[in-house]
Amino acid sequence: MKRLHLLCTLLCFLSVSGVDGKMTSGHDDARQARERKERHGKQSPEKTVYLQDYLDLDPSSSEDAAMAIGKAVDECRKIGAERLVLPGGTLNIMPDRASERYEYISNNDPSMKRIAFLLDGIENLTIEGNGTLLMLSGFVSAFSLDACRNITVRDLSIDYSHPFVAEGEVAAAGEGWFEFRFPEKAGAVLDGGILCFRDSCGREYPYLTLLEFDSRRREVAWHAHDYWLGDRCRAEKTEDGNYRIDRGDFGEAVPGNIMVFGAAARLHPAFTLLDCSGFLLENVNIWSCCGMGVIAQCSRDIELRNVKVEPSPGSGRMISASADATHFVNCKGYIRMIDCVFRNQKDDATNIHGLYMAVERVIAPDRLLLKWRNSGQYGVRFIKPGMSMELVDNETMMSYAGIKVKSVEYLNSEYAEVEFTAPLPGNVKENHVVAEDDGYPDVLISGCYIGNNRARGLLLGSRGRTVVEKCTFHTPGAAILLEGDGNYWYEQSGVRDLLIRDNVFDSCMYGNKSWGSACIAVGSGIPSRESSRYHRNVTVENNTFITIDNRIVNLYCVDGFIYRGNEVRESSDYPVCGSASDRIIINDCSNVEID
Repeated sequence: MKRLHLLCTLLCFLSVSGVDGKMTSGHDDARQARERKERHGKQSPEKTVYLQDYLDLDPSSSEDAAMAIGKAVDECRKIGAERLVLPGGTLNIMPDRASERYEYISNNDPSMKRIAFLLDGIENLTIEGNGTLLMLSGFVSAFSLDACRNITVRDLSIDYSHPFVAEGEVAAAGEGWFEFRFPEKAGAVLDGGILCFRDSCGREYPYLTLLEFDSRRREVAWHAHDYWLGDRCRAEKTEDGNYRIDRGDFGEAVPGNIMVFGAAARLHPAFTLLDCSGFLLENVNIWSCCGMGVIAQCSRDIELRNVKVEPSPGSGRMISASADATHFVNCKGYIRMIDCVFRNQKDDATNIHGLYMAVERVIAPDRLLLKWRNSGQYGVRFIKPGMSMELVDNETMMSYAGIKVKSVEYLNSEYAEVEFTAPLPGNVKENHVVAEDDGYPDVLISGCYIGNNRARGLLLGSRGRTVVEKCTFHTPGAAILLEGDGNYWYEQSGVRDLLIRDNVFDSCMYGNKSWGSACIAVGSGIPSRESSRYHRNVTVENNTFITIDNRIVNLYCVDGFIYRGNEVRESSDYPVCGSASDRIIINDCSNVEID
């Protein structure tokens, strides 16, 4: 009887603990049994936390795993865990019980954010995904890392039950009007004559832009451009259930194509890295997010290996991330993207740059009042005592002095007062800009596919050695763009050693003509170009250009350009535009070699 009583007690405990798999959808019982055997048998020398243990303790975890995730992360922090093991299957994550904090993220929108995996001050941790799908619902981010060191995340996927963009088929179109057919899951409704999109919980998903995509090619439609709708768009519902919008600026649209209503804000990147060092993202799929796939700010030594930003298989969606696939701001050490796919995101594949703050006023011989002029950079506190900085003329974008920071006082999210270790030069004046001038990252982008997205491919602005090799580009605008300016975006660039080799540029430049002046181009905002040599040492060699637009290279303000060993042939898939005389355009450059 005693043995029978113990057996019954054990069975009851196992049932409550969720061993039958009902607590977390899609988990494999056999795998769970193996993991329990590992935990309760011979212990590994590693300190390991199993998320399943925390899911078992929360009866509601099948509907929302956020609280269990938070407790598992807390345990990792407490014991200095080396591994956090996810259970596989699908984890549903809601914003209601997720961690929360206010975040300023460059080139995204600041806000109070709910976050599933909030890692702050954690070191030497590997998150083993085991093929887990993180299915998020509503306004919640998947990962945010702050002041972390040596973190690896591998083998998982990120998706949202309701994406942050809306997609509707063009049912009909005419001059000044479009008519759309939305699937039921889009949640299209009229509220006081305003077109809204809501999920099954009633959450509303604001939109701002409209862009046409080719439904057959699964890419931006031929020479399509953005329509800016504002935050409220009036519509009417037709007798057959479609939605019609009348606007004087609407032009042509192809019935059967997909119109994408772009998200109004960038609120929830999939991965945010703030002041981190040593991050590896491996075998990870980002199928949807509200903002960028990966945004790293003031961090170093970052590698993405076999990371895919693309629409979830079988979903029928056109769009993956609602903004850039990746973005790196004021980073150091190395940035590596190897064997990745950046497809169908709503903006560029990557943008690698520093930050410029503008001189608002010279308040003392050794002191400046600086201001963020781009609201997308508010709250980023990158200036630190001891930092080497450059003073830059915003007309030529050329650096004219080096200075070192003695102290900094951030007055608020827009202004900072900075004292320097020596007097400033006499020619510093209002509207000049300052940026960090130390520790630029070496960049390697190798074996990646980049295409089918809105706008451009790679925006490269690191002054470290940058190599782009063995990639395939199919971008609607410039495949590689050298940016940087101190008058609008306030993004520091100015490459110093860029090698572009052994790539295939396949039928690029099929989108809006404002998205780049050539396949490889400079797009820097430099008002006075004649004497400026903002970029240096660019080599383009042994690439294949399959052209539909004859504009291959368009450069200005470059000192040192080599073009050699490249093959050019016309595409048979699209109409060919432009003249052969436009193939290579060089203005205000020095030391140019073209074979």
